[in-house]
Amino acid sequence: MIEHGATPKDLRLALLEADGSLLVLRPPQAAPRPAPGQPGVVSDYVSALPDIFLALRDDGSVLAFNGHVDLGTGIRTALGQLVAEELDLPMAQVQVLLGHTEAAPNQGPTIASSTIQISAMPLRRAAAQARAWLAARAADRLGVAVAALDAADGSFFVRGEAARRIGYGELLAGERVRLALATDFPLKPAADHRLVGRSAPRVDIPAKATGALSFVHDMRLPGMLHGRVIRPPYAGIDCGDFVGRSLVKVHADSIRHLPGIVDVVVIGDFVGVVAEREEQAIRAMKALKVEWQPLKLPVLDDIDGAIRAIPATRRPLKEEGDTDAALAGAATVLERHYAWPYQMHGSIGPSCALADWRADGLTVWSGTQNPHMLRVDLARLLKRDEGDIEVVRMEAAGCYGRNCADDVVADAALLSRAVGRPVRVQLSREQEHAWEPKGAGQLMDVKGALAADGSLAAYDFLTRYPSNDAPLLALLLTGAIEPAPRMLEMGDRTAVPPYAYPNMRIACDDVPAIVRAGWLRGVSALPNSFAHDSFIDELAEAAGADKVDFRLRHLPDARAADLLRAVAERADWQTGQRGGRGQPGADGLLRGRGVAYARYVHSKFPGFGAAWSAWVIDVAVDPASGALTVERLVVGQDTGMMVNPDGVRHQIHGNVLQTLSRMLKEEVRFAEGRVAAREWGAYPILGFAEVPRVEVLLMPRQDEAPLGAGESASVPGAAAVANALFDATGVRFRRPPFTRACIREALG
Repeated sequence: MIEHGATPKDLRLALLEADGSLLVLRPPQAAPRPAPGQPGVVSDYVSALPDIFLALRDDGSVLAFNGHVDLGTGIRTALGQLVAEELDLPMAQVQVLLGHTEAAPNQGPTIASSTIQISAMPLRRAAAQARAWLAARAADRLGVAVAALDAADGSFFVRGEAARRIGYGELLAGERVRLALATDFPLKPAADHRLVGRSAPRVDIPAKATGALSFVHDMRLPGMLHGRVIRPPYAGIDCGDFVGRSLVKVHADSIRHLPGIVDVVVIGDFVGVVAEREEQAIRAMKALKVEWQPLKLPVLDDIDGAIRAIPATRRPLKEEGDTDAALAGAATVLERHYAWPYQMHGSIGPSCALADWRADGLTVWSGTQNPHMLRVDLARLLKRDEGDIEVVRMEAAGCYGRNCADDVVADAALLSRAVGRPVRVQLSREQEHAWEPKGAGQLMDVKGALAADGSLAAYDFLTRYPSNDAPLLALLLTGAIEPAPRMLEMGDRTAVPPYAYPNMRIACDDVPAIVRAGWLRGVSALPNSFAHDSFIDELAEAAGADKVDFRLRHLPDARAADLLRAVAERADWQTGQRGGRGQPGADGLLRGRGVAYARYVHSKFPGFGAAWSAWVIDVAVDPASGALTVERLVVGQDTGMMVNPDGVRHQIHGNVLQTLSRMLKEEVRFAEGRVAAREWGAYPILGFAEVPRVEVLLMPRQDEAPLGAGESASVPGAAAVANALFDATGVRFRRPPFTRACIREALG
């Protein structure tokens, strides 16, 4: 087993120099460069060592390496299944190492549900290559053709002569095999799969359940000190002339009387304290007297108005037909405006990291989702070569997007450099809530039309999205980079509707950051789909059509239509059935059901699709209190080939629960230009008692390519809830969250 205290650099060197091994390698190469307008940093660093994707050893063990990380999605288990499948091995013989910069290949950040869909492919090919080499060697040793061999449990044997066999370890004894990773290599057909497509228990759970070292919060080093940071008063704002330039004075003497103080570190607006013990660092953080310049921050009381007011760059995305003429001549025209609030990732555990600065290098232990990008940022911050920096990736609190995991690494590194000893830093809950890059707010303006026969005629869609490029906070606070407005082109996820409008105009208004923001599950696709599928629901209502039938009539994607039909059937959808529409039942509750469909389309526009997903949700609303209860929820997904169906099912559950929480409760509020919600009382999330029963339908598509499952089920959820609310209350809700107060007010 690889221990978290082990040095991955040493492991890679040991493997490269080991006899009795087979390695599948990629020559040293520069880091992949992000596409224009995409998150990422440019690096020219090239390691002297080749990337190892797969290592088989003569003791029967297998090490698999992937540059992505497991954020609670179970990819470590799924990647192990893929490797074991191609090698005809038990999963227990395969260990997967993720994200370590000195051992795993640089495959970019773990985002966009792309691990199994894209980043797993080199690993699968590496395993297939290794098996092919072993099979050829076994055939030679046994004196038969490769086609005469079968394999199981780490051995090849002659078909029909089970006694004539040879193990993988014996084939590798005394060998030093190095294979160049193929850009393409035939994989095992789905019909031959033994492990892929069958549920497997998560390999990470036993260690977590027994308290073994898994989480970065539990990492300790000999001689380790504890640090805490004091953040500036512009909570959650990371652009403006005041950023990095607002500190007046730090009164270090204000904590000299406290026990255990090692140092007070000040660089620009970065302020940190280091102490012998954690409680001493916490006490020093609270007691340190710091003077800041008075600030005049932008007023953010009306965040929708602020997004609307800021100058934007319009980016046409797609235009078909003559949209203006179609709208002018249509029988029915609707114009609607939808809004989406800023929301938190809401990681249950505050971010934590450990850094060890030495003359010969820097090692950090982190819960980052971007190990190689983080290494570039640290090199820029600390003026060290990337080759001197090692990022050891450990488990951390879930985020499904960017929380403060990278920021706290930089904090720890700066403090460790100052004192010359390992330093552990953990943020407070208030700091995590205030400074984590928020999921961005968004505005969607829609105008659409029906023809006289009730069919779709035109769709004019404009989405407005503030940038979610949040640089490493320490780079800004120390003045290493300028706090200028930044803009990424990321508002276009799923901007094109899935329905067949013969005349269509789609555009995105790219807006600079208003507050510190980073990608959050579904990124801009969830708000865009909220508008698309809320609007199609309104058009169906205007056409007097059944909501499912209307969608199917205008849904050209056959797999999408198959999924929507299957979900409607599982949910017992009755054509033409209507909810209460404001009329309570005998128990005084308003009931309704909503449907929505979406396919998550991500990456640089026009992007590519992850899994298809659809919801049917039944809700009950108490008109007196505004309380909404989910009475039934059916969610279906077409993920293509599923490696671990239980893992996909778990991801769907996670998507559903997080989306319900975001739809019913979550919104970041601002006071005097700063993030106001800094504890759970001010930012409530879905509680255990509110978790509904979720019925999951998985489409059988094992012969198809695997697709991303980490985000897709969240994307149609917002519209499904809004549509169900309309069916129950007769009122359209076009801006979440749909809190009790919001529903009560809407019902008058």
